[in-house]
Amino acid sequence: MVAGDEGPVRVDSWIWSVRLTKTRSLAATACRAGHVKVNGERAKPAQPLKTGDEVRLFHAGRERIVVVSRLVRKRVGAPVAVECYVDNSPPAPPREVVAALGVRDRGTGRPTKRDRREMEQLRGGRH
Repeated sequence: MVAGDEGPVRVDSWIWSVRLTKTRSLAATACRAGHVKVNGERAKPAQPLKTGDEVRLFHAGRERIVVVSRLVRKRVGAPVAVECYVDNSPPAPPREVVAALGVRDRGTGRPTKRDRREMEQLRGGRH
């Protein structure tokens, strides 16, 4: 079925295999940028994982905290992936909160002073 505890597995490969990132290169980039920590220490992409390790991944605007319960080498389906870790992540913010932040259209240039004031009001600022 799925390769189990057969020696070490790279942290970037495991993050991709259990579907925490869309691609392995995104997982490796996150490791190099310092967005992945294993047991509280900054992880390099090739760092080996073992069962029981705590992996913290900051990706897509939220922090995922998972404890490795099963090592896999190949990408697995979502039902199997959920069995490979214990998710201790804080709950994701509601979509309404994320959408309420001021998002500007691409190519519109820098915001004017009026635009900045409006964005400040949206965020619950002084004005």
